[in-house]
This record gives sequence, C-alpha cells and structure tokens, in this order.
Amino acid sequence: MASVRNLKKDIDLIMSLALSDCFYVLEYNSKIDEEAVYAIAGEIVQKHRELRLRAIHPDGKDNTKLVKEYYKSLVQDMLKATDTALEKLSEEVKKVAS
Repeated sequence: MASVRNLKKDIDLIMSLALSDCFYVLEYNSKIDEEAVYAIAGEIVQKHRELRLRAIHPDGKDNTKLVKEYYKSLVQDMLKATDTALEKLSEEVKKVAS
C-alpha cells in the first residue's frame, strides 16, 4: 500500500461506483423495487463511512507488520462489502427481469 491517502481515494472510488450502479438501476428500470434498492444504497453509504474511519485509525501503529495486515484486511473488507452489495442489487434486477 502506498499511502493512506490513496487508500481513502480507492475506498471513495469503489464505493461510489457501487452506489452509482444502484442509481443507474433506479433510473433505467421502472419496475424495480425502489425501497430495496435504496436500502442497498444505504448499506453502501454506511459501509463507506465505516471503511473511511477504519483507514484513518489503524491498529498497532508501532508494529509495521500489524499495520500492513490491518490495511490488507481493510481492503478485503471493502471488496467483500462492494461485492455483497452488487450481488443484492443483481438479485433485485433478476426479480424484475423474470
């Protein structure tokens, strides 16, 4: 990892792309359950805030190995949260498509 600043930018980018997918679905699919999609968007925003706070306050600042593992797990959590949100969004779209 290069810097915390770049990590925060990555968090912003990944989570905003997932959020924009939610709004894209709302805009171009009139049959979709809007409440479910808004709930997914809310989860994305909540997770974004949590990840940003975690990026600022790492555990074990004195031990570089702990810090590296901490940020590695943060990135994995970010990707997992985004994947989960997009899977939920996909399920909502599939409900309407069939």
